[in-house]
Order: sequence, then structure tokens, then C-alpha cells
Amino acid sequence: MTTQAEKAATFRDLHARPGTFVIPNPWDVGSARMLAGLGYEALATTSAGMAWSMGLTDSGVSRAQLLDHCRMLASATDLPLAADLEDCFGDSPREVAETIRMGAEAGLVGGSIEDWSPGRDGSTPRIRPLGQAAELVAAAAETARSLPFKFMLCARAENHIRGVTDLADTIARLQAYQAAGADLLYAPGLRTLDDIRSVLAEIDRPLNVLMGSATGMHTMADLQALGVKRVSLGGAFASAAYSAFLLAAKEVLEQGTFTFRESGGPRAEIARLLGQS
Repeated sequence: MTTQAEKAATFRDLHARPGTFVIPNPWDVGSARMLAGLGYEALATTSAGMAWSMGLTDSGVSRAQLLDHCRMLASATDLPLAADLEDCFGDSPREVAETIRMGAEAGLVGGSIEDWSPGRDGSTPRIRPLGQAAELVAAAAETARSLPFKFMLCARAENHIRGVTDLADTIARLQAYQAAGADLLYAPGLRTLDDIRSVLAEIDRPLNVLMGSATGMHTMADLQALGVKRVSLGGAFASAAYSAFLLAAKEVLEQGTFTFRESGGPRAEIARLLGQS
């Protein structure tokens, strides 16, 4: 079994080597093992997919539930695992630091902190003021650096995915987060190649880009040509799986037919991939 330190070294090297790589987002142990069997090199959790697998809505998962989920996925394969840690479940540097430390104990070798506060204490959900957000990134980075292995900290500027299409502010935030010690930067919701190009010109850390119908459908070749380092899909794979399930379930209930079974399904391939992980 690959050690956590070995996974961390592999993950660091993926971000340092030339080119662009995809980090897919499994939502349970089975999907993690199948993605590993297909040949992906690293994995990242999806907050939406994880929540759906628990019968919850996105952002309805507690820190304890998230860490249990990470622990299961980290032990499911030999691949490096990073996590969507949302806002690190805290409004203070101490709380953020604790989440990073606990994530590492759960087997993570990377994780993200975002500047969106979901209002867990009853307050109005909001994007945090830049100063406070940068302070929390700094606390996460300090804790990550104290670990006995390289923990890749990803700092997220949530503007564009929250409807704030202020590219200048997004760039200012990413610059502040890299100054605070983030290893990797991420602004989900950048839709155009021009916007991505503008961000890349103003930062000096690797950039993660989210691909999907709501965030752009560019090719890997397009993104690599710009200099994007990492591409993730969020809940897209989980959504595809649940969509197929819902279509099949509705067909049986509403039409009384079973045509979804005509394809036979990839049972043999699933067994093969699970056996390879």
C-alpha cells in the first residue's frame, strides 16, 4: 500500500511537471476505484456528489461527515486524494487550521479553502471580505507547511460561481491568496478562454479550472495551450450517474417498461475496473 508521504510526493510532482492533467471527482468508494482503474493519476472529492450519496443537499454535510468520507476514499485506492473542504468549516484561523490538520489525519494530501461563507451560524451566506479571506488562507497554509509531508493547498475565489462577474476582483483575490501561501489557485466559474488567460497572466501559481456546462466546455488542448495546470469536474460525474439512475427509475414507475436494460450495462467493465484498483 502506498504511504501518505509517497502519495503527497506524487501529487506535488503532478503539479510541477509540464502539461495539464485532469483530477476527477469520485463520490463514493466504488467510483474512486473505477476512476483509479481507468488510469487517472489523482482524485478529488466533490461536495455535491458526497452530499447526494448521503441523502443530503450540497453544503448540508458536517465537517465530521466530510472527514469520514475522506477517510474512506483515501484508503480506497493508492492515488493521491485532495478534498473540497468548502470554507474549512470556520470563521477563525484556529478553526480553519484544525480542519486542515484533521484532513491530513484522514489521509488527504491536498485540499481547498474557499472564500464563500455558507452562513452555518445563521448569518447571510456571503463572499468574505478580502482581508478576512486572505487571513484564513494564511492560517490554512501555515498548518499545511507544518505537516510532515507536502500538502497542496488550493485557494478558491468564488466570485464567478456565485454570480459576481468581477474579473478584476477575482484576480486581486487570487493574488492575495498566493501571497498568503496557497500552492494552487482556483476560480470556479470562469467561462471564457480570454478570462482564463487573463487570470493566468496575473498569477504565479498553478491554476485549476472547472469544466462543465455552466462553467465552459473547452477542450483539454485549449486549456493546455493557455497553461492551465489542472482540470476538475466538480459534481459532473456524480450528476451523470444519478441522472441515468433517475431516468431508469422513472421509466419503470411511469411507463412500466424496462428499455434501460437493453444495453446490458457495463457490468463486466465495472468488475474489471474494481479489480484493478
